[in-house]
This record gives sequence, structure tokens and C-alpha cells, in this order.
Amino acid sequence: MSEIRDYKDLIIWQKGIEIAEKCYHLTKKYPKDELYGMTQQIRRAGSSIPPNIAEGYGRRYKAEYVRFLNISQGSVNELETHLIISVKVGLCSEIDVEYIINLLKQETRMLSALIKKLEK
Repeated sequence: MSEIRDYKDLIIWQKGIEIAEKCYHLTKKYPKDELYGMTQQIRRAGSSIPPNIAEGYGRRYKAEYVRFLNISQGSVNELETHLIISVKVGLCSEIDVEYIINLLKQETRMLSALIKKLEK
């Protein structure tokens, strides 16, 4: 296992960056009239996951770190909901969001494990 020197070494943060990147690629295919609708919502939710992990990592107290990890989990849930809605209203297909949803499941597992570890 490699040494954790800062938040960028955390796999959970790296996965969050990948999620944000995939969200931007997905929404580039959305209609232009969704730019201030679903496109913005997906990009905002996806891109809020890693910054909250980073901010929590930089906090002084474990309780603050846990609070920011919980905020990241909320963004994961929000993003998954927006992706489901996108499929339901025909902005994309299930195949288009399948990879991102799998990343979100992995992120949820990692967030839950880290929160439990910090709360001990």
C-alpha cells in the first residue's frame, strides 16, 4: 500500500474525480436546452463529490471529516437520482449511465467504510 501524503492519494477522491469527468462527458451529449437544467444539475452534483472529500480531509477534527464525507454521500445520491431521471425522460439510455452508476456504487461503499472507520 502506498503512503497517503495528501487527499489526492486517496482512492476515494480519485474515484470522485473520475465520476465528475464521466458526468461532463455524458452531459455533452444532452440537448442544448438542458444546459441550465439537467446538465447543470448532473455536473454540479458530480463535481461536488471530490471537493467535499478533499475539504474534509483537510479539516482538523474527525467529526468535521465525517461531516464532509456525508455531504459527498448526499451528492452521490443526488447524482444517481438525476441520472435515473435522465434515462426516464429520454435524455440518455441506461447503457449511457451504467458505468457512472457502477462508479457511484463503489464510491458509496468506500464512503461508508471510511465513515465507519473514522467514527470508531
